Amino acid sequence: MYTSISAFKYITPFILYVLSLLAFQGEGLICYAPLMYTFFSVPLLELFIKASPANLDEVEESLAKQNKVYDFILYAAIIMQYYSLWVFLNSLQAPALSTATIAGRVISMGLLCGAFGINVAHELGHRVNKMEQTFAKMLLLTSLYMHFFIEHNKGHHKHVATASDPSTAKYNQSLYAFWQQTLIGTYKSAWKIANEEAAKKGHTGFTLRNEMLLFQIIQLLLLVGIFILFGWTTTLLFMVAALMGGLLLESVNYIEHYGLTRNETENHQFERVQPHHSWNSNHIIGRLMLFELSRHSDHHYLASRKYQILRSYDNAPQMPTGYPGMILLSLVPPLWFKVMNNQMKKYDLIKTI
Repeated sequence: MYTSISAFKYITPFILYVLSLLAFQGEGLICYAPLMYTFFSVPLLELFIKASPANLDEVEESLAKQNKVYDFILYAAIIMQYYSLWVFLNSLQAPALSTATIAGRVISMGLLCGAFGINVAHELGHRVNKMEQTFAKMLLLTSLYMHFFIEHNKGHHKHVATASDPSTAKYNQSLYAFWQQTLIGTYKSAWKIANEEAAKKGHTGFTLRNEMLLFQIIQLLLLVGIFILFGWTTTLLFMVAALMGGLLLESVNYIEHYGLTRNETENHQFERVQPHHSWNSNHIIGRLMLFELSRHSDHHYLASRKYQILRSYDNAPQMPTGYPGMILLSLVPPLWFKVMNNQMKKYDLIKTI
């Protein structure tokens, strides 16, 4: 039965924040605690915890949708993300840090950039409220990934599961080949979308009315500010962490849409996005850790649905484990192809795009 306290299960993602703050203040092995938690403890637990396809009933869904606590949890993530970034930048100023300690702190910040800077921004970026959209852009700034706001909402959701979408991985395409496709492709797509939108409003050339140009200036100003306050080395290490966050996000895109395609209709359009056009995962720890992002089939079917009420569909293809485990699997292409190509055969999904 749904109760207001149900919302507080979503404070579990903040375990990563706590571990990261410990990493920023400690040295040696503790700096790798966020990495071990994300890619060892969680995948291991999910091997033994059965996935849950249960959905809220109509009444429970209505109550959850109206409960503002779910929104306040996301707003808290914004404050904590900026606080964590400040602690991270300051932590690199300590004298005589070992290379292992620095690497662990950068990895920890990279995980925050992906799991919160981009993931929570993804949730807020789909909201119609302008304040929440601004919050999304603020979070993306901490990962130097502001173009995601443009391309994801106006490009990816329109073209998903087609050859026009740089965020959809082709059948038998490795993660490493996909990284090159999506990092370049989504950035170019964001410029194209922003240029077209500015032109429609009568703005051409070098203008701050072009949202993509504005985003680049804002990100540059952030880097200049970090350089002035903390120096070149810290600025470069932050950029590495931000890149890690971007790669983490794109790895998630890889596992969410690998090999899936939509049918083309007679008028050279594509069928409406359905639950079977995204891979789904009902593994509970991964779901909570990423604010239900792994219920991705429903997210693409109805992008306006808030994270706390996302549903599981019987016809959505299921991943064999949660997101952290699937990301690990994707790092080894032969194993990935063996497992996921068999999953595609199981659901009769094998096509090419």
